[in-house]
Amino acid sequence: MTIEVPDSALAREAAEYVRDTAGPLLYDHSSRVYLFGALQGRRRGIAFDAELLYVAALFHDLGLVEGHRTDRRFELDGADEARRFLLDHDVDADRARIAWTAVALHTTPGIPSHMEPEVALVTAGVEYDVLGIGYGDLSEEDRAAVVAAHPRPDFKRRILAAFTEGIRDRPDTTFGNVKADVLARFVPGFERTDFVTTILDSPWED
Repeated sequence: MTIEVPDSALAREAAEYVRDTAGPLLYDHSSRVYLFGALQGRRRGIAFDAELLYVAALFHDLGLVEGHRTDRRFELDGADEARRFLLDHDVDADRARIAWTAVALHTTPGIPSHMEPEVALVTAGVEYDVLGIGYGDLSEEDRAAVVAAHPRPDFKRRILAAFTEGIRDRPDTTFGNVKADVLARFVPGFERTDFVTTILDSPWED
C-alpha cells in the first residue's frame, strides 16, 4: 500500500480530536474509510485533495457519538462538526462545504459518485469498509496493510451496536435511509415509517 496519511498540522489535529472524541472503534473505522477511499480513487484514476478527504472521512461518523448528537440525522451532526472544525482552522468555505457534503451524503447511495472526488471517495470508503462493496477491486495486500494499521476486531457486530446506540433515540431520522434497517433489527418495538403509507395517509383528499 502506497497511500500516505496526510501529515499536515490540520490532519494531525483532526486525527487527535476524533481519536479522543469517538474512541478506537470509530477512529479506526474512519481511518480505514480514508485509506480505502484513497485506494479506490487511485484505482479509478481520480485526483483528490488528500487532506480534505482525510478530515471528511475522520468526521463522517462523529454524529453517532454522545455529546455530538442532536435530534437530526446523525450524518448532519457529523457534517456540521467537520465544517466547523475546518472553518475554525481557517480552511476556505468551499473546501469546508465539500467536506460537509461528503459527510452528509455518505449513507445516500447513488448520488456521491457524481459529485466532487472527496464526496465520492468518502462514500466509496464507507461502502468498502462496512458493506464490502467493491471488495475485489483492491488487492489482498492492500486490504491487509490497511487492516494491520487500523484493525477491525469483531467489527461487524461492534459497528452495528454503535449505529444502534447512536440513533435509537431519534428513530424518525431514519425515514428513507439505511439506518432504519439497523433499528428494525436491534430495537424492539421500532416501527418503520412506510413511504407509501405516508402518501396515502397525507391530508390531501386525493
